[in-house]
Amino acid sequence: MSALAVEGVCWHAGAVPIISDVTLRVAAGEFVALIGPNGAGKTSLFNVVSGLYGPSAGRVLVGGVDVTGLAPHKRARLGLGRTFQTSAVFASLSVRENVALAVQAAGGGSMRPWRRRTDRRVATAARDVLDRVSLGPRADARAGDLAHGEKRKLEIALLLAAAPRMLLLDEPMAGVSAEDVPALAEVIRGLTADGRGVLMVEHHMDVVLDLADRVAVLHHGTLLGCDTPAAVMADATVQLAYLGEEL
Repeated sequence: MSALAVEGVCWHAGAVPIISDVTLRVAAGEFVALIGPNGAGKTSLFNVVSGLYGPSAGRVLVGGVDVTGLAPHKRARLGLGRTFQTSAVFASLSVRENVALAVQAAGGGSMRPWRRRTDRRVATAARDVLDRVSLGPRADARAGDLAHGEKRKLEIALLLAAAPRMLLLDEPMAGVSAEDVPALAEVIRGLTADGRGVLMVEHHMDVVLDLADRVAVLHHGTLLGCDTPAAVMADATVQLAYLGEEL
């Protein structure tokens, strides 16, 4: 069973086709990178998959369940998690408090801040998630004071708190300093360890080629192909689509 299946998905902005008949699968435990020139429709596809946009045609399945007509929060309950291009954390709370809230939300428990420190289960789960993304030593830091690369790790921690089966990562390296990219890439590398599927949009091609099991190429809303990194980078059609873009 696929962690994610996108079947014949189309999406139009008014009368303008943005996504055209895209079919793509991500297996459990598989890491797929989605690349393409600016304006190719990558984020639009993510918006359809996550439920922000309703497709003009086609369907989306998460873990074999058809979620095409479901709202984003219902897809999240079924195991779909997503990050965005801009960081989204509770800046005034500590790193630990951010993750504790995510653990509580995932468990359907109280979201009252004064309950956070008294729930041992929540505290233990939050600590485990922070250790997984290498933020344990920063647990008491104010989230708004984190470096950008650390905020990206915290966003991933918030998703992991819900134990998703499928993750969509939208340009996780955007805005991250060059010296912080390797550490963040290592965190992302480990996301498939529990059989989780990952679909990542990223422009850092060295990161894509290092992490991905397969690379899918989107161009003008059409999927040109999906294959191993070596095969995709050697494809003449892909090279033509990237003329003027840095590979």
